[in-house]
Amino acid sequence: MEGSMASETQSEPRVVIGGHKTGAWLARYALEQLPISHTFGIPGVHTTELYDQLSQSWKITPVLPTHECCGAFAADAISRTSGGGTQIGCLVIVPAAGVTHAMSGIGECYLDGIPLLVITGGPRTDLKFAYQLHGIDQQRLVDGIVKRSWKVTEHSQIIPVIFEAYRTAVSGVPGPVLVEIPVNLQLFSQAVDEVPVFAPPAPEPVQLERELDDAVRLLCAARAPGIFTGWGAVDVVDPVVKIAELLGAPVSTTLQGLSAFPGNHPLHAGMGFSRAAVPAAENAFSGCDCLLAIGVSFSEIPTGSFGCRVPENLIHIDISPKTIGRNFPAKIGLVGDSRLIVPQLLARLEARAIDHRSRRLDVEARIARDKNSYRAEWRAHVNDRVNPALFFEELRRQLSDDAIMTVDDGNHTFLAAELYEVRDPRTFVSPTDFNSMGYAVPAAIGAKLANPQRQVVSIVGDGAFLMTGLETITAVTLGLEIAYFVFDDGELSQISQGQEIPYNRKSCTKLGTLRLKGIADAVGARFVTIENNAQIAIMIRDALAPGQKQPVIIDVHIDYSKRTRFTEGVVKTALRSFPLRDKVRFAVRALVRKVTG
Repeated sequence: MEGSMASETQSEPRVVIGGHKTGAWLARYALEQLPISHTFGIPGVHTTELYDQLSQSWKITPVLPTHECCGAFAADAISRTSGGGTQIGCLVIVPAAGVTHAMSGIGECYLDGIPLLVITGGPRTDLKFAYQLHGIDQQRLVDGIVKRSWKVTEHSQIIPVIFEAYRTAVSGVPGPVLVEIPVNLQLFSQAVDEVPVFAPPAPEPVQLERELDDAVRLLCAARAPGIFTGWGAVDVVDPVVKIAELLGAPVSTTLQGLSAFPGNHPLHAGMGFSRAAVPAAENAFSGCDCLLAIGVSFSEIPTGSFGCRVPENLIHIDISPKTIGRNFPAKIGLVGDSRLIVPQLLARLEARAIDHRSRRLDVEARIARDKNSYRAEWRAHVNDRVNPALFFEELRRQLSDDAIMTVDDGNHTFLAAELYEVRDPRTFVSPTDFNSMGYAVPAAIGAKLANPQRQVVSIVGDGAFLMTGLETITAVTLGLEIAYFVFDDGELSQISQGQEIPYNRKSCTKLGTLRLKGIADAVGARFVTIENNAQIAIMIRDALAPGQKQPVIIDVHIDYSKRTRFTEGVVKTALRSFPLRDKVRFAVRALVRKVTG
């Protein structure tokens, strides 16, 4: 086996079973001990024995996607939408091509900090012959997008390695791991007297007494404190709400962390706080003199291409010591799990008996005014297509608070971030730092499998839908009620709008004519069209009608003629960072093109 196992795996309690067991049986046993409900993958010659075992599982259901990348996105969503991280997504895929197909989903988990367990087959290790089918060094292949990978070489390693891989995936900064089990180990049996019993990892305690006291002093002394939450705060929403209310502090979130603070709370300002943020967030944080950042990396999207102003008094809580102070210097860094640190911070603030009700009322009033003004601006932008603000307001009215929304990468992503009110934890699922198109359709499948009693909707651009839209057939096969709202405008609009501002020209962003009804008919899904504002309410009601036992594809003739604050803000911020000579060159070129057409 490549690498070594942690010593704790050697001292696990064991249970006597006796008899001969194949490696596939051992792998199935190990997976059944973990919080896994479904696996995703396409069977092949290197995994048929393992799939035969999974088909007999009392606990795990193997799911056949149309493509391993879709399987990875679906598994990702299982991890993201499971309450408090109670489940982990799992892939069971063939080596080589299966792994390369899945790598976009694996990379998404790696950069977004999402646990994922990848089990692959491998060529036979008991033969002297080279050039076997799917023969490739998988550990070298995935280096850089997994936390760690293993290749087992004997039966006795299979269960301990899978257990260790799971612990690695969920400990520290969560992420993907990969275990390769050669096909000969899966197929052939060996005598097995006993097998390990899984013991879940215990959370690491944090000893941050001095840092917590210093953080409380800074927050209490601040004239205009603010709170910035990311995915790392998604399981501490209630204590963060209480901290915000005690301090009278506005709260902004990252894109991935939109469900880390309720959007209907009066202190919720929006995503980010740079010039690329909505006015409520930009204005609420304009005078911020002390920022409490929880579970954020200050990455490119929520900072508006790193255009936000972060105060000197930055209190940064994150599970990764590498993240704290990496992009913006932190006055106080608290390294550890937010689920342990934030309640301690709240208890210390409550012990101070602070009262900032007056400041809180002022902040809430300013946020409400700015939000109302921004919504009115969007409502007033009317033409013969579907107004995004009216669409998201009506969708919010018809969805329950705990409904899950998956989005893709595109203009629709930032429209949703600005115009849709996310209310409950783990209910907004988005590709973020890896930012792969094609995410939303399969992610909705994983979300629905993990949360069968909840509404699941997907907002996806037509360009992203062209990548993975046929995965809808998997939802049809499984009888999943998922509403896929496809924002149909015939362009890759996020990029085309980003081209228009500096270039006054669009390049390579026009899509072919897409007949969504044909795709719905081909896969067996229902089909609905929303052509204008008058149809929004009735057609959303039709799309969300319960009891259909099948997904529905909704062709939304969206109006993209008004740009989001995010699009305008990031382009301007990026241009501002250019050298002077290139700023002038871009400006002159855009002006000439505007004048000459």
